[in-house]
Formats: sequence, structure tokens, C-alpha cells
Amino acid sequence: MIVALWIVTGLLAILFVAAGAMKTVRSRAALQPQMAYVEDFSDGQVKTIGILEVLGGIGLVLPMALGILPWLTPLAAFALFITMVAAFFVHLRRGEGRQTAPVWVLGGLSLIVGIGWVVVLAS
Repeated sequence: MIVALWIVTGLLAILFVAAGAMKTVRSRAALQPQMAYVEDFSDGQVKTIGILEVLGGIGLVLPMALGILPWLTPLAAFALFITMVAAFFVHLRRGEGRQTAPVWVLGGLSLIVGIGWVVVLAS
């Protein structure tokens, strides 16, 4: 189980770091053709979301891998889950309810990873 948890954690971390880095380094105008929802946010808000996603992705791996404050790994996973819940409501408000599959997948995996690491830490 621990190997599968590490694999899912690593893949999730890569996805969040990549998505967050894109939001951090690209302008809102450059993101808009692929991510129409950014029109609802300021440039600073989009960059902040990106930075938080990068930090969350890093937080999924480093604490547990280094054995330094390992409780931060499930905390990062739960924070990313909450981020995806917020993203779902943004898409729902915009009438994009049918386009929320990635949000559900990332949110669900974040929740599973968080619960998985809590179980590992508790044992």
C-alpha cells in the first residue's frame, strides 16, 4: 500500500507543481484561452493560486520524504483538496459544471492521499 501511496502522491505533486508553475510564470492573458476562469480573478490572485499550488505540491512530497515534520504531507493534501472544492464552485458559478472532471479527480486524489498518509503516520 505504501508504494501505491507514494506513486499517487508523486504524480499528484507533479500535476500541482506544473499547474501552479504555469499560473505563476504566465500572464493572465496568456492563460485565458486555456483557463477561461482566470477572467474572474486579478493577476495577483492568479499568481497567488499558482504559488499555493506549487507549495502544496512540494508539501505533498518533501516532509514525508525527508522525515521532517511529516504531518505536513497530509496537511498539504487536505489543503489541496479544499483548493479543488473552491475550484469546483468557481466553475459551477461560471456555468461550467460539465467541465469539472479534472477538479473532481485532483480533489479526490488529494483527499485519498491525505487520508492515506494519516493512516501511515498513525500506524
